[in-house]
Amino acid sequence: MSELTDMLAEYKEVFLEELEEQLQLMDEVILKLEREGDSGSVVQSLFRAAHTLKGSSAAMGFEEMKQLTHHMEHLLDQVRGKKRTVTPALIDLLFQSMDCLKQLKNDIEASDAPATDIGRIVKNLETFASTKEDEPLTVSVTGSETGSETLRPPLSLSDRLKIQEQQDAGHRVYWLQIGIVSDCVIQGARAYVIHSMLSEWGEVLLMTPDLESLEETLPGSLTLTFLYAGIQEEGEIRSLVTGLTDVACVTAELVEGNETAMAVTPAATGKAAAVEEASPAGKAKSQTIRVSVERLDHLMNLVGELVIDQTRIHQVERNQRRRFQDDTVSELGHISDHLSRIIGDLQESVMKARMLPIEQLFNRFPRMIRDLSRDLGKDLELVMEGQDTELDRTLIEEIADPLIHLIRNAVDHGLETPDVREQSGKPRKGTLRIRAAHEDNQVVIYVEDDGAGIDPAKMKASALKKGILTEEEAELLTDREAVDLIFRPGFSTAQTISDVSGRGVGMDIVRSHIEKLNGLIDIDTRLGRGTSFKIKLPLTLAIIVGLLVKVNGQTLIIPMSNIAEIVRVTNAEIQVVRGQSVITLRNQVIPIVSVHDRFKGEFRREEHKHIPLVIVGSAEKRLALAVDDLIGNQEIVIKSLGSYIGKVDGIAGATILGDGSVALIFEISSLFHKAGAK
Repeated sequence: MSELTDMLAEYKEVFLEELEEQLQLMDEVILKLEREGDSGSVVQSLFRAAHTLKGSSAAMGFEEMKQLTHHMEHLLDQVRGKKRTVTPALIDLLFQSMDCLKQLKNDIEASDAPATDIGRIVKNLETFASTKEDEPLTVSVTGSETGSETLRPPLSLSDRLKIQEQQDAGHRVYWLQIGIVSDCVIQGARAYVIHSMLSEWGEVLLMTPDLESLEETLPGSLTLTFLYAGIQEEGEIRSLVTGLTDVACVTAELVEGNETAMAVTPAATGKAAAVEEASPAGKAKSQTIRVSVERLDHLMNLVGELVIDQTRIHQVERNQRRRFQDDTVSELGHISDHLSRIIGDLQESVMKARMLPIEQLFNRFPRMIRDLSRDLGKDLELVMEGQDTELDRTLIEEIADPLIHLIRNAVDHGLETPDVREQSGKPRKGTLRIRAAHEDNQVVIYVEDDGAGIDPAKMKASALKKGILTEEEAELLTDREAVDLIFRPGFSTAQTISDVSGRGVGMDIVRSHIEKLNGLIDIDTRLGRGTSFKIKLPLTLAIIVGLLVKVNGQTLIIPMSNIAEIVRVTNAEIQVVRGQSVITLRNQVIPIVSVHDRFKGEFRREEHKHIPLVIVGSAEKRLALAVDDLIGNQEIVIKSLGSYIGKVDGIAGATILGDGSVALIFEISSLFHKAGAK
């Protein structure tokens, strides 16, 4: 029985991997169909993908998925047979079907029993297929055909993003349906009061019918539907609303995760085949095999252990060479060198096996940007470059959310509407460019728009208004520092969205997320010309190059990716400004941070003729770390401190050195926070 269970689990895993690829492929083809219109080869590709999915889901016993793909296939067959043309309504319906398929996939991943209701979308597909193109089309908008869900408006991508933001902030999001008593003579005014009270208790994300369409006096009863976010428990918000005048009934339903699922495809586990290569025959000729991610992670851990042992063998060889001068030591040196080469090749091979083209990530964006630009009334061209740039699969998954934040901000706040662009003398269509490249053993990702840019003056004004800065602090800020306010926690709130400075939404989270990956983010903005975000990431998170330094007799490690330069200064070159030790380096004043303070030690400047300072950077910010001695740089394997010690502020992890001792690794972003250098 257990063998059968294991076999079914294995088949399910393979099915889900192929499902992921098919869904991503279908998303790409529908976008291509929208751009190029009724192209025979494109329709054929989409039909073939739907047919493949129908067959595999039927074989696995997932009836809902089989039914849905069957109806999609039927509709596509009409297009393929020239009985129907490609229209915006058809594209929208196909995308809605894709969203439903993705929800079914999430259900299957969570359990073997899909919980998503496909009745509405299947009926819409049937209605569409049976309706002539010149006849008016009637389709249901959301939810099941009966019950309270019919009153809910459909959620756009922008609505889903708002819900996710509220949930990320720890708020509860509810669908509230509020019935007003039928004998109320001022229903329109009562609806306005209810909206105002909900806005005081929390935030109204959506309301139907909207206030503008309500008349003061309406015939019969009135039911209002709100999408509401607040901190109240379900019973509490129901009780609050029930206490309002003329409220006859209230229902509150917590918004579930599958309702807010983003219309983007999670990272695929393998390279998606090109449209033209989607045939089963093409796959049969493939020279690749599927390997589980867990096995690759285990292999990488083993390589990490070998790197540690290699370092220790080198250390032993150096110790022996100092004590003995015979052939045995020379032989040990040859073996050590040979092992280093083999382990180096092995490490590179395993790292390459974990690498995926960043195309796996970029492919998520066209559909999201299409929906977002439509919701916001923007006209833009998406340009993507460097999709073949390879990055560790873990980093691809980790960097997805920050990139989605940046892209959403660029579309929402950076790029202007067509009319505004035309008034500014720009083309009506804006450009959003996302590109990736390898630079200096790092991966660099750019998100660039040709929108309005960030106005430093408005940033300062907004920071003053929110109490983030005092007037004295604001006057001392340079334009560059004013733009960097975008990364301040608390700077981004709903009130700023209507202002240019509102493009700071979630940017503090974006930067902290990138810095946790040992990456850096930088901004280049020009007013009226656009904004460019530059993200630098290491190729992998498992093994890095670190600088070994001595502090209070302890060996510590600073990641080389954070080091801008190393200098040695005399005591006379160190000055004190407002109680803070600083040095001036090429006309830039850099604060000095004594690493000794972190370990309850004392830095005795007078004992050093020349003080080694390691200059670390984050964007254009710099900090000088004072250490006792510099040892050198080497590859290190990052190890977790484990659950017993847990997270230690300022420490990213530890590693094992050649002599078997443990060295702590600095978390540079935490040092910047502590030093208040931002």
